[in-house]
Amino acid sequence: MNAPTSVAALAPTVKLLIGGRFVESQTTEWRDVVNPATQQVLARVPFATPAEIDAAVAAAQEAFRAWRRTPIGTRARIFLRYQQLIRENMAELAAILTAEQGKTLADAEGDVFRGLEVVEHAAAIGNLQLGELANNVANGVDTYTVLQPLGVCAGITPFNFPAMIPLWMFPMAIATGNTFVLKPSEQDPMVTMRLVELALEAGIPPGVLNVVHGGEAAVNALCDHPDIKAISFVGSTKVGTHVYQRASLAGKRVQCMMGAKNHAIVLPDANKEQTLNALVGATFGAAGQRCMALSVVVLVGEAREWVADFVAKAKTLKVSAGTEAGTDVGPLVSRAAHQRVTGLIERGVAEGATLELDGRDPQVAGYEQGNFVGPTVFSGVKPGMAVYEQEIFGPVACLAGAETLDEAIAFVNANPNGNGTAIFTQSGAAARRFQEEIDVGQVGINVPIPVPVPLFSFSGSRASKLGDLGPYGKQVVLFYTQTKTVTARWFDDSTVSQGVNTTISLK
Repeated sequence: MNAPTSVAALAPTVKLLIGGRFVESQTTEWRDVVNPATQQVLARVPFATPAEIDAAVAAAQEAFRAWRRTPIGTRARIFLRYQQLIRENMAELAAILTAEQGKTLADAEGDVFRGLEVVEHAAAIGNLQLGELANNVANGVDTYTVLQPLGVCAGITPFNFPAMIPLWMFPMAIATGNTFVLKPSEQDPMVTMRLVELALEAGIPPGVLNVVHGGEAAVNALCDHPDIKAISFVGSTKVGTHVYQRASLAGKRVQCMMGAKNHAIVLPDANKEQTLNALVGATFGAAGQRCMALSVVVLVGEAREWVADFVAKAKTLKVSAGTEAGTDVGPLVSRAAHQRVTGLIERGVAEGATLELDGRDPQVAGYEQGNFVGPTVFSGVKPGMAVYEQEIFGPVACLAGAETLDEAIAFVNANPNGNGTAIFTQSGAAARRFQEEIDVGQVGINVPIPVPVPLFSFSGSRASKLGDLGPYGKQVVLFYTQTKTVTARWFDDSTVSQGVNTTISLK
């Protein structure tokens, strides 16, 4: 993975953050960070050495001693300052994100903003990290709970949301009194590092937040390290399953948000224009590189006649670099992603799905080297086809049909994934039936991507999630804290001894 060209060798290096200092890695293994629209090498990211990863964990372990005793108001005020710094630097953060990941500038700002919402929630930690008290549970005895931090926690984040997902993780972990080691995606770590710089500027003390870079070896090192108490992961099902199993065996608390195959059910009474706009946006936005993308549309009854309308709407989308005005669909993140998506399109054709719109090899003036795939639409998609069974993670829509709502619900529930789903209808009765009977963790009713705001928790389910507690919201406060129960009795001089008590009674 050494940089293959002199141009790459001249590119700036991405630093590690250890103990409050940005340091140059001593590794011999590097990866290029490449602009997916132009193939320009933007930077080189190191694959941290085992000693560097150990140093980052050690710095976090040392910082935890003081940080855990830091008053909760002090922690909250850091995140009040941090959210303001993110707002002030929004345009710069979006530009960095677009350059290295490819999504449009508007979508990049949305990426940052959805993370910013969690930072705002972290600033309210004083209201979230509250215990409970029961007075006089026995004569003169009170019982209460405190939510105490775990220690050093770690986060492993994906390429598709390099701002939002890190901001889902380290702010809530740190706000609750833990210290943190973050491993961003090695494909696009630059916006993450800029967010980290702003976090230090906001007042996060040295060692409380640390960053290492790398691939499989770094992931395994974090899973195995005895001083790391909890790991949060967002990424593919294959890697997430590995992380969950390996880290759990090492005695850690683990949450893994993984792959998906999200379905939308469209009833014929749905508002046609609004529904098509929502579906096309949720399918092809971010070039389909969202774990909550609506990649399967189940058209029910007369809505099965909407295929041509869906295709017509998809054809209106502009494919270009994310920096170009009016772009709807940017490039895929890498050459490898491009090859995988186009390969799956070929398999879809070979396995009998009807290719209604072929987005392969679009002509994008000025960006001939970009990793572009345009909106692609298959109809007649059935279980067993690769385009249905696999998470494509590209701008590919799979259209299926059903006679009735019951048949559509059964179709969705038969899929093992449970990240998100949606129904489009004007019938309250149908929507409520869908809400009750669908076996998916996050449900939208005329909302295409039902990711909840941080007042609630991300609640993907089934094969899309391992671990009981989701990222951000109330659930993540429980994930990043240990509940300690205290039962207390205080004696005064007038207390009359009852003698030795060998029973379990507290009379």
